[in-house]
This record gives sequence, structure tokens and C-alpha cells, in this order.
Amino acid sequence: MSDTPLLPAGVGMSRLRVYPWQTRDHLHGGSPHMHLTCTECYAVLGGRGELHTLTADGLSRVPLAAGDAVWFTPGTIHRAVNVEDLNVQVIMENDGLPEAGDAVMTFPPEHLADPEAYAAAASLGDGLPAERQDRARARRDLAVQGFERLVADVEHGSGELLQEFYRTAAALVAGRLDTWEASWRAKALAAAEATGEQIAALRRGDVSHLGRARVARIGAPEQDTLGMCGFLAVYPRERALDGRGEGGASPRSA
Repeated sequence: MSDTPLLPAGVGMSRLRVYPWQTRDHLHGGSPHMHLTCTECYAVLGGRGELHTLTADGLSRVPLAAGDAVWFTPGTIHRAVNVEDLNVQVIMENDGLPEAGDAVMTFPPEHLADPEAYAAAASLGDGLPAERQDRARARRDLAVQGFERLVADVEHGSGELLQEFYRTAAALVAGRLDTWEASWRAKALAAAEATGEQIAALRRGDVSHLGRARVARIGAPEQDTLGMCGFLAVYPRERALDGRGEGGASPRSA
């Protein structure tokens, strides 16, 4: 594992098949949510859909079609809407942080009151796949309910509910910040610092890092994780093989 290079710039990567399930407002798609420290990019592989985003500037609906790329910064509440078989390659800043909880869904306030209340609303629990999918749909519907409340306040009210959501989200993740910082230092920051070291080496005429070149490959993972927006296929570095398809570490449990 120590010899496996990071993905470019220490990003995370996954494929997303946006949920086809109908929502309470007669759309189809996933759970509105927000990242607190990660910029996210959707590179559309196929199908059609929309990305609905909410910021202090209001609600935006961005069309999505094959070949499009759209990205959004921390604090952007976003919702993937599936019009026709929407499939997306997700590129996520700061590999490891989303998996460590850098996302908060837009549940109504009573479900954001404390980490225990949030975890109860967010958990899919155990059970058969169909049972977990039912809970994923219920979780999505709860997030859409809260999202509609935030949209109405931004567009027709003071916008204070959005600011309160930001404050509440920050409080929910406060206990995870040490873990996030350690992951960021080990991955994204390490990747940036490595570039600085390579530039400095080249200035000295030192090309030794070029002799340590490596190639890594991750085979196509199963697209079966129930994510916030759809069925996910995550590309964990722990599954990486060298360029010949040899070596690598044991798969991380889902």
C-alpha cells in the first residue's frame, strides 16, 4: 500500500447511477446534501438529468447530459435529479473525507438536533437489499422535505434557515475534524507538497523522482453501494494493482 500512488492530487473517485425513484415533488433522484470541506465534480457518462443546487444566491437547476462536467464548492446544497438513466463519474476533492462523514443531508431540524438524531435518520441499518433500499428512499424523502423548506426560505424569506443549517451542520461534524485533518494531511496535502518537492528537485537538476515512476490500476468495482444520490461504485486506493494487474492490497470492506 505504501508504494501505491495517490489518485491525482489526492482526489477520490466513484461512479454514480442516480436513483430512478420518484420523489415527493414528482422528480426522480437522490438526497439533497452538502459537503463542508470538499469540492465535487460530476462528469456525466450517459443519460440525462439535472443538478439542483442551493446557495445564498438561490436555487439553480443545471442540465446534465453526456460529456458535461459541473463542479461545486463546499456549502453548495446539491441534489441529483434523474431524467433518463443518469450516470456520472464523481471526482471528489480530499479523498477519505466524504467517507469520514464530510456530508450532511438536509433533514428537517428535529433530525439535525444532535449526532444521535442525525445518525438515526441517516442510517440504512441491516437487512435484505430491498429493505435497505426502502430505508434509502425514506431517507431521501426526508432530505427532500428539509430541502424544500430551505429553498422556500432563501427565495421568499430571510435566508436565515440556510445559515442555521450551515451552523447546525458544522456542529454535527465537530467531533470528526481531527480525523479529517489527519486524512487531508496524509493524502491531498501530501500530494500537493510532493509537487513542490519535485519542482525544487528539478531546479537542482535532480531527476531521481522520475526513476521511481509507478503505474496503478483499479478494476471496475461493483456499483451496489447505496449512496446519498444513487447507486455508487467507489474506487478505493486499497484495491489498486500495479500497471500489470499484479500485487495490491486486500479490498476494503464496504
